[in-house]
Amino acid sequence: MKQQRYPWPEASYTGVGSFPGTDADEAVRTVFGELPELPHLPELPERGAGADMIGRSGGLLADLPLELHAGGWRAARRPGRDVERARSFLARDLDALEEHSQGFSGTLKVQVAGPWTLAASVELRSGEKLLADPGAVADLSASHIEGVLAHAAEVRKRVPGARLLVQVDEPTLPAVLAGAVPTASGYGRLPAPDRVTVEARLRELFGALADASAVPMAHCCAPELPLDLLQRSGARAISLDATRIGRALDEQIGTAVESGVGVFAGLVASTGGVLSDPADNVGPVRELWHRIGFAPEQLARTVVVTPTCGLGRAAPDHARAALSACRQAARVLHDEPQR
Repeated sequence: MKQQRYPWPEASYTGVGSFPGTDADEAVRTVFGELPELPHLPELPERGAGADMIGRSGGLLADLPLELHAGGWRAARRPGRDVERARSFLARDLDALEEHSQGFSGTLKVQVAGPWTLAASVELRSGEKLLADPGAVADLSASHIEGVLAHAAEVRKRVPGARLLVQVDEPTLPAVLAGAVPTASGYGRLPAPDRVTVEARLRELFGALADASAVPMAHCCAPELPLDLLQRSGARAISLDATRIGRALDEQIGTAVESGVGVFAGLVASTGGVLSDPADNVGPVRELWHRIGFAPEQLARTVVVTPTCGLGRAAPDHARAALSACRQAARVLHDEPQR
């Protein structure tokens, strides 16, 4: 395999996105302390509506206001207090980021919900999911791209020395592709959109990010993630739960890595009590590398170690311990790539 160049240091480790607590200043300070070479802007869903994944990214949408109701987020006629709350949370996060990133000049990761996860989560005013209306999906996609680019520009203004890595979270994408998203009644399922359309929407987003000098990456921790589709769409890194994927994805992962795509491997338990030994944590990715037939020496360069998913539901002590465990696991991959 050819030596590839990635926008992160060898033996890197980072978080997925969410973090426990409600204090943005404390969360950003902790992330930059624990992840000095590849930090991320933490998300704090415990703050409530507007800090959740959908509300946070919904607040970025351009000219497509949302509002909160009993069933979740839905399209609104005009911006209201729910979107303002989401934007206020994000503004506090960005203030904390600016304060604690002084002098930072490495790669910084930020996260946004992807267009298909938003389309499967946000309701039209009729009550049906936005996914049911192809025209609404197209409008959402355009609004989403504009909003994400504006967010990236704001982050770059706050941290001018950083190289930006934009993680597009698509946890619902497998359900969208499988036609498994429930209808409003709950008795039916919305038809799966054409895969060509799914790929085209993602390609537009990833291409726009690349044109804006940001590195586009995708995250999906489902075992049936459509890795080939994400790679073809232009993702330069794929974040996945390495403890849940099976051999069926070996060929897709091999193809992606050969083309220069980096792998953010979830190896450390994001919730729970006792954490495994670092050598045990890296077992799944070592086995994967062996099955595919890549040189073990490439592991620490290609693979970034992460928790298996976000840490938003973890106890604060576990969250810090998990990030420490990621650091130790990354060091094992570098010093002992094979056993």
